[in-house]
Amino acid sequence: MMSRRKRMHGKKRRSCSPLKKQSLSPTAAKAKAQRDLAYAKTDDRKKKKAENQRLRRAALKKGADLSGKDYDHTKGKFVSVRANRGEYGKGTRT
Repeated sequence: MMSRRKRMHGKKRRSCSPLKKQSLSPTAAKAKAQRDLAYAKTDDRKKKKAENQRLRRAALKKGADLSGKDYDHTKGKFVSVRANRGEYGKGTRT
């Protein structure tokens, strides 16, 4: 069966991230998947995802090149995936 992305766009999306996939045990991977899903379903993440989709579709309609870019909710503009990391190089401690 062909994936939804393949049907819609005709090609598989390549990861822009230089990070490697974590090597977790099956138990840890399952627990992480549950945590990630719970986080993705929070109201804040849903609002950000909807905002990102709305702005991305509008920008693509205008002909903007958004390859390798994500919407930065802090800066209010599209930035590279690499630059759009939490705390902008300060780590997790603010």
